Amino acid sequence: MTPAATFVRERLAGRTPRIALILGSGLGALAGEALEPIRIPYAMIPGFPESGVSGHAGELVCGRLAGVEVLILSGRIHYYEHGDPAAMKPVIEALADLGVESLVLTNSAGSLREDLAPGSVMLIEDHINFLGLSPLIGESGDKRFVDMTAAYDPELRKAMLAAAERAGVALGRGVYMFFAGPSFETPAEIRMARVMGADAVGMSTVPEAILARYFGLRLAGCSIMTNYAAGMTEAGLSHEETKAMAPKGGETLAKILKAALPEF
Repeated sequence: MTPAATFVRERLAGRTPRIALILGSGLGALAGEALEPIRIPYAMIPGFPESGVSGHAGELVCGRLAGVEVLILSGRIHYYEHGDPAAMKPVIEALADLGVESLVLTNSAGSLREDLAPGSVMLIEDHINFLGLSPLIGESGDKRFVDMTAAYDPELRKAMLAAAERAGVALGRGVYMFFAGPSFETPAEIRMARVMGADAVGMSTVPEAILARYFGLRLAGCSIMTNYAAGMTEAGLSHEETKAMAPKGGETLAKILKAALPEF
């Protein structure tokens, strides 16, 4: 067990959550809904990376959502902060050591589809690692050759879609494409992304998805659309817009997650 997992386990007072959520920009409100919370700042956890991005609280919360014990990671570190695709490895490895079985990744993203307007939510069915970088570079042994054929667990996706229907909220489906950031994409890059089959673009999630599969976790993912991608409107893009729009989609995603968690 890693030092990070040992440190966290000692503070969970016997709780054994089997589901973890990683929250993206502007989505921290969901962590505030957890009942009987135990809060641990990332800065206290050995080896945990600290994000320097506004909108990421940087804390681990253990609590109950919809009656289910969960670990909520409010904030992540991104590739663009240090140029390290494996920056989240200590976090994902600690989750696996703690007995987490299912991981839900969330992010804020730019929409490439008119029918996925800002504030809407998209279930990630697959992803495109446009950078071609892997957090597993440097690992040894055959385990590093991870099968990504069904990276986003079909049963978890089915549960999320059924939960959205029960909650009476719309949940789109599509492919997420990973760009390095921190600059936003150009209109030409967005046209390329469309041709390649992407429905949303963002600067996170894919390295974590690869790590989750490497450590044997079942995986689900959702993107909150905070804007139409570059060139789709006359407006420019900004991180302030991301932070402003994310909570709107976050409310929808929270309803879906709370309906889905008991089925995970």
